[in-house]
Amino acid sequence: MYTRLNRARPYALALFRIVVGLLFACHGAASLFGILGGAMGGGSIPAGTWPGWYAAVIQLVGGILVMLGLGTRIAALISSGSMAYAYFKVHQPGALFPLQNGGEPSAIYCWVFLLIVFTGPGALALDRLFTSRSTARNAEDRTPEAASPVAV
Repeated sequence: MYTRLNRARPYALALFRIVVGLLFACHGAASLFGILGGAMGGGSIPAGTWPGWYAAVIQLVGGILVMLGLGTRIAALISSGSMAYAYFKVHQPGALFPLQNGGEPSAIYCWVFLLIVFTGPGALALDRLFTSRSTARNAEDRTPEAASPVAV
């Protein structure tokens, strides 16, 4: 049973990454463009306002990158930091626990993205396309050096 689960792990991670990235990107799109219910019950956040507009840009771009698996670990780290900032600056001053201060989404996203930083993108990530190409290119570049003796 464990071998089947272990074989499915990269695909489960990919599905997890895709769903989390999509949800995070939707949150950013709602705040930036006023779609899907908009920011705080309607409308959009005015461009350039600190910290809401910048957080929404990180949510949209970071969510899309994580969903696609492109620059996953860096995008997840920045997204995690953004959510930590949101929790400690916006929610935590209101009350100690996330349930009391409305910061559950920020806290959960922070930890979820931190998990993605350490687990990686899983299968079906665009990172893997670029990594496999660069690995193959590096192997081709090294082959002639390894095959020919070096004259000193």
